[in-house]
Amino acid sequence: MAITLTPAATSHIRQSLENRGKGEGIRLGVRTSGCSGMAYQLEFVDEAAAGDHVFEVDGVKVFVDPKSLVYLDGTELDFAREGLNEGFRFNNPNARGECGCGESFSV
Repeated sequence: MAITLTPAATSHIRQSLENRGKGEGIRLGVRTSGCSGMAYQLEFVDEAAAGDHVFEVDGVKVFVDPKSLVYLDGTELDFAREGLNEGFRFNNPNARGECGCGESFSV
């Protein structure tokens, strides 16, 4: 089981943690939401939770709870800037469909 980060995502997360001044890494998870059923969640982690799976890429830690890992295994997290827009992209091999607005996915 694995979660990977592109160099752009690693750089953005590292910079965000430095700007924040604290934090162990980020948490990647899923929750039930949206028109396709599941939505991604990203948040800073100051302390690991019991049972977390931890993936480290170039010194950046990604924490994933066991329930979310079932849906996220194999996901690559990327960060892209296009014009005035920027944000994370989830390249999830488990996603079978996405809603039109890109906010949720189905498995």
